[in-house]
Amino acid sequence: MVPLLHSIFTIIVIAEFVLGNWSNGLIVLKNCIDWINKNELSTVDKILIILAISRISLIWETLLMWVKDKVVSSITTEELKVIVFSFILSSHFSLWLATALSIFYLFRIANCPWQIFLYLKWRLKQLIVLMLLGSLVFLIANLIQITITLEEKFYQYGGNTSVNSIENEFAILIELMLFNMTVFSIIPFSLALISFLLLIFSLWRHFQKMQLSSRGHKDPSTKAHRNALGIMITFLLLYTTYFLSLLISWIAQKNKSELVHTICMIISLLYPTAHSFILILGNTKLKQTSLWVLRQLGCSLKGQNTPTT
Repeated sequence: MVPLLHSIFTIIVIAEFVLGNWSNGLIVLKNCIDWINKNELSTVDKILIILAISRISLIWETLLMWVKDKVVSSITTEELKVIVFSFILSSHFSLWLATALSIFYLFRIANCPWQIFLYLKWRLKQLIVLMLLGSLVFLIANLIQITITLEEKFYQYGGNTSVNSIENEFAILIELMLFNMTVFSIIPFSLALISFLLLIFSLWRHFQKMQLSSRGHKDPSTKAHRNALGIMITFLLLYTTYFLSLLISWIAQKNKSELVHTICMIISLLYPTAHSFILILGNTKLKQTSLWVLRQLGCSLKGQNTPTT
C-alpha cells in the first residue's frame, strides 16, 4: 500500500478508535454510576452497558487487526487464534445486543393488536434473555466450526513457525473469521429488520389515529415513536454497512486485495462508533452527561475555571 494512503487510513482508524472508546466509555460510566447510586437499573440501561463493553472490546480488537502487520512476526499461532476468537466474541455480542435493543424499543413503544405481540410484550425481559441465550448456540457453533477448519488448514504447515508460515496462517484466520462472521450475522440482522418494519407499521397506524383525533405531531407518543424510529433507522443503516463491509472484506481477503480489505475494515469500525453516538443523542440522560463532559473539556482546553453544576 502507498505510504501516504496508509498514513491517512491510520489517522482515520485512530480517530474512530478514540471516538468509539469515548462514546461507549461514557455509556458504561454513566449507567454504572447510576446503578451504584440508585441500586437499580432499567433493562435498557443494562443492555446498553453490556453492549458498550462489547463494542469497546470490538474496537480494540479491530485496532489489533490494523497493527498486525507490525507484530505478526513476533507472535505465535496460538496468540493469533486468541486475537481472532476474541474478535468473534466481541462482534457476536455487539450484534446480538444491538438487535436485543431494537426489539426492546419495538415492544416498549409500538402498539399492535396481535395476541402474540401482546403476549411477548408482557414477557419482554424473558424474551430478551431467551434470545441472548439462544444466540450462544450460534456462537458455539461458529467457534467449533472455525476451530475444526483451522486445525485442518494448519496441519499442512507441519509445525513450521517461520514468518511466512505465520503470515499465511494469519491470512487464513482472517478469511475464515470474516466468512463466519458474515454468515452468522444474517440472523440478528433479519431480526432487527423485522423489528424495524413492525415499528414502521405501528407508527403508520398511530399517525392515522392521531389525525382522526386532531392531536397530530404534538402527541408525546408520536414523539417517542419518531425517536425510536430514528434510532432504529441509523442502526439498520450502520448494521447493513457493517454486514456488507464484512462480506466485501472476506471477498477481498480471499482475492488478496489489501486496499479493499483495509477500506472495509475502516468502514466496519463506523458501526460500533457511530451507533453509540446515536444512542447517546437519543437518550436524554446520556445526552446531558455528554454535553457536560464536553463543556468541562472545553473549559480545560481554554484554561478557564471549570463551571459548577
